[in-house]
Amino acid sequence: MKMSKASIVLLYFGFIFIHCEAKSIREKPQAFESFNVSYIQNLGSCSYSVVFTTSCSSTSYTRDQISIAFGDAYGNQIYVPRLDDPASRAFEQCSSDKFEIKGPCAYQICYVYLYRTGPDGWKPEQVKIYGYNSRAVTFYYDTFIPGDTWYGFNYCNSASSSHRWIGQTSFLFVVLWFVLYALI
Repeated sequence: MKMSKASIVLLYFGFIFIHCEAKSIREKPQAFESFNVSYIQNLGSCSYSVVFTTSCSSTSYTRDQISIAFGDAYGNQIYVPRLDDPASRAFEQCSSDKFEIKGPCAYQICYVYLYRTGPDGWKPEQVKIYGYNSRAVTFYYDTFIPGDTWYGFNYCNSASSSHRWIGQTSFLFVVLWFVLYALI
């Protein structure tokens, strides 16, 4: 059975579409009890914008103390011990709150951890961080933050292995393209 060039091209792009969809699966945040905020480099002073989107299934408001720590793979860490201000009505249900933060200069942000203390509870949908030396990065929580533990994501160690995987997959698609084209 001989396939037309158009069929092969459609099949090829179908594989690419499926591959791209498979990579969009989100990981869940993890607790990190041994996270240490005491190691903070003070190299320069840079500005960051951090946007918190609170889930519509969160409590209507929270009086809890919310802390954040984020950084890059090189040990540059930005830490804010208390973001919330109950008088400002931050972190209300179905809302977005933007904080301007100054801290050490970092490269590409690859981890973020949140810490919550208090009786109310809080469910962020996502945290988006904009930095001077890095592209914007979004961390998807969509779960209640447990009390009295650092909770979040660390993609720093997986960066080199994911780039290698993407390179190998791209090579595979190029080889597949030539094989299919040769069969025509």
